[in-house]
Amino acid sequence: MADAVMAAKVPPDAARPAPSSAAEGADTFVSGISRDIIPFYQALDSEGICAPAQSAAWVDAWLAAAAPDSLFAVIREEGRPVFALALEVVRRGPFRVARFMSGTHANGNFALAAPDWLPRLSPQNVRKLASAIGRARPDVDVLMLERLLPDLDGVPNPLLALPHIGSPNLALAVDLAGGFAQVVSGPSGKRKRKKHRTQARKYEAAGGFRRIEAQSVEDVHRLLDAFFGMKTARFRKAGIGNVFAEPQVQAFFRKLFCDALPLSPRPFVLHGLVVGGKLRAVTGSSLCGRRLICEFGSIAEDDMMIASPGEFLFFENIKEACEQGLGVYDFSVGDELYKRLWCDVETRHFDVLAPLTAKGRLFAGSMRLFASLKAGIKHNPTVWRLTKSLRRQTIGKKPPEQTSSDD
Repeated sequence: MADAVMAAKVPPDAARPAPSSAAEGADTFVSGISRDIIPFYQALDSEGICAPAQSAAWVDAWLAAAAPDSLFAVIREEGRPVFALALEVVRRGPFRVARFMSGTHANGNFALAAPDWLPRLSPQNVRKLASAIGRARPDVDVLMLERLLPDLDGVPNPLLALPHIGSPNLALAVDLAGGFAQVVSGPSGKRKRKKHRTQARKYEAAGGFRRIEAQSVEDVHRLLDAFFGMKTARFRKAGIGNVFAEPQVQAFFRKLFCDALPLSPRPFVLHGLVVGGKLRAVTGSSLCGRRLICEFGSIAEDDMMIASPGEFLFFENIKEACEQGLGVYDFSVGDELYKRLWCDVETRHFDVLAPLTAKGRLFAGSMRLFASLKAGIKHNPTVWRLTKSLRRQTIGKKPPEQTSSDD
């Protein structure tokens, strides 16, 4: 078995892979242009398992849109890639942090790996990989790998061999094993069905409705244009910085969903609810095995809000997921009432904070404290309601600054 690291910045010079060590069975490579590593990464992706945000499609779209200072860490066995991390290096004040590409847009994370090899991956291998990253990039202070799944379809997450803490946010999901009839059974299910019928009547009275799925490049742009507009309005109302506002983020999602159009099944898909000729709700989802994950969603701030178009669209999305034989509908990170109305599965994510330098130890310690405070606030309903209320009250006094995807 061999540990190897492929580290990549994005300077204008051409890629120049070159071995920097020649220990028996081990090679370390440094490349000048990370996009040249994508075919290598795709080779593992074609046979491996991973969460959507570590897939070759996601990584390629982020590299194209954001041109990050990127880092690929790879374990190879007899020349075959068997485990890979696609990371980007960002500044957090005086610190340099290696994190999953796309920041907080990457949720429920699990690195790319060959499933037949994972049972033989030891904690020591993972720790060696982290050390190799530090040697290849001595300017990086800490590995900050957030929102890690504890397991992927029963396979334990090997990155939890590194120092980690519980993430402040829960992820909520719906078990679809019994089919849609089971999902909407019982008193709460009866209320869901009745409300769905009432909503449909309201939409018919407003000019009719239809649920659509993006089938073309034009559809992708139309749905994403609507979604970005919806998010801008809703974040402003809530007093939250808009993590979808940056041009590179919007370009990333446009490429991600457009590139998925010719694939079957589509790994990334957009749905929308049109009422009276206008898009009132949009969701963007990813497919991971038998799990459909809602990566994002929003609704229009208009007269149809009272009829809960977002809830209506979720009802239809979950129903279709059942019809397709999927096992889980995953609402992803965030504990919200509209999710609780559906969900019967809670997942606690984890955050790896692995220092690589003395500065990194200082950063990791401060982030552990911050995470503990954040968890305390979010897990106390009274304090959390007060926090959100105070946040909304800042609107009109000072426009909320755009947050980075770290916040």
